[in-house]
Amino acid sequence: MFDLDKWQEIFITMKKNKMRTFLTGFSVAWGIFMLIILLGSGYGLENGVRDEFEGDAINYVNIRQGITSMPYKGMKPGRFLQFTMEDYEMLKTLNELDDISGRLFVAGESLLSYGHDYATFPIFAVHPAYQHVEDLFMTSGRYLNDKDIEENRKMVAIGKTVYQELFKGKEDAVGKYIKINGVPFKVIGVFDDPGIARDLERVYVPITTAQKVFTRGNSVPHMQLLLGDTDTEESRRVIDEMIAMLSARHKFDPADTRAVGIYNPVEQYEKLMNLFSNIRFYIWIIGVMTIIAGVVGVSNIMMIVVKERTKEIGIRKALGASPWSIISLVMQESILITAFAGYVGLVAGVGLLEVISKNIEIDFFKNPEVNIQVAIGATVIMILAGALAGFVPARKAAAVKPVIALRDE
Repeated sequence: MFDLDKWQEIFITMKKNKMRTFLTGFSVAWGIFMLIILLGSGYGLENGVRDEFEGDAINYVNIRQGITSMPYKGMKPGRFLQFTMEDYEMLKTLNELDDISGRLFVAGESLLSYGHDYATFPIFAVHPAYQHVEDLFMTSGRYLNDKDIEENRKMVAIGKTVYQELFKGKEDAVGKYIKINGVPFKVIGVFDDPGIARDLERVYVPITTAQKVFTRGNSVPHMQLLLGDTDTEESRRVIDEMIAMLSARHKFDPADTRAVGIYNPVEQYEKLMNLFSNIRFYIWIIGVMTIIAGVVGVSNIMMIVVKERTKEIGIRKALGASPWSIISLVMQESILITAFAGYVGLVAGVGLLEVISKNIEIDFFKNPEVNIQVAIGATVIMILAGALAGFVPARKAAAVKPVIALRDE
């Protein structure tokens, strides 16, 4: 039950010892504050990296032609491999693939024009599946399709930035013709991309059209293998099978890591998520140790309080005070200090994270935040720890015999 006299006594005691009460509370508030800041920073870093990955698909493998660095079956190293449409058709037979796209970059930035407006942007020649690699979505019109590839159509899908530069946002681009290095292409769609801004400066054309228009022969320097739902082990098996097929065709050692350049986002993403899991674990260790230091400080202070009030406790017991009344008096003071200081630390930590989130923009660091349930849980644990910290000296005080307490100097 609520005992007003006891709470008045607690507040009077705290008021008489302001500095001691402040230092005790500060150690607790600092522990909670640091835990919130560390957790928020960890989540901010994780959110930033996740946001970067959202700009592209994760479940794919990118391969590019390279230069052999090992001799193989009598052939010397230093041979430059050249992937072609035949390699693309061969890799399409892999059972584990959802889809595949080739990619041909038209060297240098190409000159685009519409009417009297001109701009230079990079041209990427791809297959329709590349839309899923970059995780593009169309704001108007459509993306490239198989008919565009089969019939070598002069079609083009442009990014939002390209659209703004050429059309100024004043008219619908779909169905209009723009010139790429003097060659007319029909705009079939405008796309947006949740990734980095430079992805919106791209222009995509059918790879078969680019091979003919820009005299690139049968070349397919890069290929992206879409894997669907997969894990690191399965992606590695696909890579091994793909390397074996290319090795047999181009005559290079399958162990030659420079013959074919490989980028595996599935593996990279899993490594990063494991890294963040470890970071959170170490953050919790540091935060918990900081909280423990605060609780130990509370316990030590309460022991000092008990020592200072030994005679008072003796008088209380001589007048008939029960052991529990003595224990509750000390514990209530400990819980009050811990709860209030913990709340202050929680509010200060969350407030600082809000300020950082709204006013600081750093690459790979976005929306530093803390799960409110975690924050409240940490504060509740701190209050329970404060109760435990007060219980130990309180129990010692309750065990003091009145005669001994009254005789204590």
